[in-house]
Amino acid sequence: MCYVTTFTTEIFSLLNSIIYFHKAVQELQRAHAALSFAAFLYGIIGAIGTMMVAIFFSTAESWKPLFHRYIRMGLTEYAAAISIIVFIGMPHVGELASLDKMTLQTSTSFKPTSPDRSVFFVRFWQLPVGWIFAAILPGFIITVLFFFDHEVSSIICTISRYGTKKPGGFAWDIVLLGTTTAVCGILGIPPANGLLPQAPLHSESLMHTEKETVLISVDGEETTVIREVKRVYEQRWSAFLHAGAILAFVSPPLQHVLGLTPTSVLAGLFMFMGEQSLCVNPILYRFFSLLTPPSELPTLPTGVKGYMGVHLYTIVQIVVTVVIFIVTLTKAAPAFPLIVIALVPIRLFLMNRVWGRDTLRFVDAWACRDGTPEDDNPSENHEKQQDTNPPYVHGKNNPSA
Repeated sequence: MCYVTTFTTEIFSLLNSIIYFHKAVQELQRAHAALSFAAFLYGIIGAIGTMMVAIFFSTAESWKPLFHRYIRMGLTEYAAAISIIVFIGMPHVGELASLDKMTLQTSTSFKPTSPDRSVFFVRFWQLPVGWIFAAILPGFIITVLFFFDHEVSSIICTISRYGTKKPGGFAWDIVLLGTTTAVCGILGIPPANGLLPQAPLHSESLMHTEKETVLISVDGEETTVIREVKRVYEQRWSAFLHAGAILAFVSPPLQHVLGLTPTSVLAGLFMFMGEQSLCVNPILYRFFSLLTPPSELPTLPTGVKGYMGVHLYTIVQIVVTVVIFIVTLTKAAPAFPLIVIALVPIRLFLMNRVWGRDTLRFVDAWACRDGTPEDDNPSENHEKQQDTNPPYVHGKNNPSA
């Protein structure tokens, strides 16, 4: 991952956003086919309402001085959960209760839903040897997908805008992800995904403002200045509680509660997750630059010859993302992680022949360390940054990054 740049991570993040929105549309399409027209229209309202209420509460941290800061923080951290609970209960109130509903399918007992299986444990020693070797290829592809998915998610969760101080636990996260995937395989249930250890949405919910004292030099004199900086609460409790809640809801009594969730609410959650991922993606803001009159665009750094190269770079990212998304809709979908991995050498060895060094230095950078591939002496620059930065900076003291 030391050779991955933001060119690839931004594309992967945009791809995730598009997939979330696509999943939301699929849920609404299924609801349209199964429900009456009135129920379907309410489903659309429920999906959009779930997303909008979650977005509204996710901004609670900026409501100061309204409410106590712990209340604002709680609303921000659990914006999606609050919105989901509201729109799960709403269809059971008043005349809405008479509408037909399409809810999540859940099990009534703790056993496999497949009629061909009576226990969760897969007797893998009874499988034909040929099928075991045939599973190596999809297993390799899933490994690549999960590894890259998690690594990129960890990078996004610890970028500079979050102000994290502790190093990312890349190696331990991969151990956790690999262990859970192996257990899921033995139990014959769908595997976890790369967002299990860390998710950007979790980091966004933990954002808060702190006051920091810094020493600056003004006209040769050192002055102490207090400024506000944004950081995330670096703790393990929220992730632990989330995991505990997931474990609790696989039990039959709480599965019944989960079964009350309308699929439109799930669609709204997908849209919220897609929006949260998209709104912090630099591709979105560079796309806005494409729509902005040249006279209104900010001045570029010295050496960058106009916005044409920046716009072309953005268009290439969008086109590549769309192509990968189309691949995920075909039979070749399992191979899409390999396409994402291929973007790394393409960026390092081909793109510098099309774009100038200053343009690439402006729009791209290393994902896990300081500097860009276009620096005159990256290794020297990296060592210098290590000497001048605090010891716990993401990616610098973590060989597995």
